Amino acid sequence: MRKLGVGVVGVGEMGKRHAENLRRLVPEAQLVAVADAVAPRAKQVAEELEIEHSFGSLEEMVERKDIDAVVIATPDKFHAQGIRIAAAARKDILCEKPIATDLGDAHAAVQEVVQRGVRLQIGFMRRYDPAYAAAMSRVDAGEIGTPVLFKSVGRDKDEPPMAAYQSQINGMLFYNNTIHDFDLARWLMRDEVVEVQSYATTAIRPEVAKYGDVVAGVVNLKYAHGAIGNIESFVQARYAYDVRTEIVGSKGSIFVGSLQKTPATFLSTHGSNEILADHFLSRFADAYVAEVKDFVHTMLAGRAPRVTGEDGLRALEIAVAAEKSHLQGRPWSVAEAKAAH
Repeated sequence: MRKLGVGVVGVGEMGKRHAENLRRLVPEAQLVAVADAVAPRAKQVAEELEIEHSFGSLEEMVERKDIDAVVIATPDKFHAQGIRIAAAARKDILCEKPIATDLGDAHAAVQEVVQRGVRLQIGFMRRYDPAYAAAMSRVDAGEIGTPVLFKSVGRDKDEPPMAAYQSQINGMLFYNNTIHDFDLARWLMRDEVVEVQSYATTAIRPEVAKYGDVVAGVVNLKYAHGAIGNIESFVQARYAYDVRTEIVGSKGSIFVGSLQKTPATFLSTHGSNEILADHFLSRFADAYVAEVKDFVHTMLAGRAPRVTGEDGLRALEIAVAAEKSHLQGRPWSVAEAKAAH
């Protein structure tokens, strides 16, 4: 059986999980090497996963001829650069979201991918989550009729350490968190977002503002074919990691989330009357495995990825429009965001 030689760059929390999944749960993959800017961390992960090679940079890692594809899980700021380096080395790519934190960088990365003739998949893993996949199949089957309303909630449990803001290496809330919902908003509604209006706050953690970020945001959406939507993001819900989405159509509604059939749901730091997820890696564990399996199988079969660089660009354009709306205090069209770069 031919195996796909894979290297993972950025082996923090997310990248290490990708490396573990590739090493232990995807028989068709051969995890050849890991790389990280903190070389001792890469060496430690390589030892834990019992693989021979670790590197202190992506540039070193992609020199290996036995690596066919690269998984990029570095901080957001370095995604576009990583895509270009991997593409120049003729490696296929699975890049974590967002594709970039700047539209100019994103377009340059996609252009490099096209010019080098490699394939790029973006890590919108919620599309691989069994519940979201089931919802999409019902939308496609016409079971709720024409989608009219999109609603999505994304709440992380624990507040990010202040160092995460100070480092300036990850995108703000709309790029780092809400980007998943922007992708779902396109995918599940089978339509393009054309305008947004966003509101954001730092009220409970004002020191975050000096780093250009927010702790919570609400983004209203307007679609090309008349539908509307709303997305709420919050980085320190305390009670749980809470992700829910609803697609309301002309014939019915599909709800993806954790609410049970109870008269009322109580959520607090002291407990709740439901079993709640505590972290994205536990809530979406199956999705991350399904995502890398699909990537490996797709690369081996010579097919185009299911979640493309264009999908990454479309979601980023919405994020840019949301940030512009937040800063300017007015609705902002996606076309304006595209023109601004």
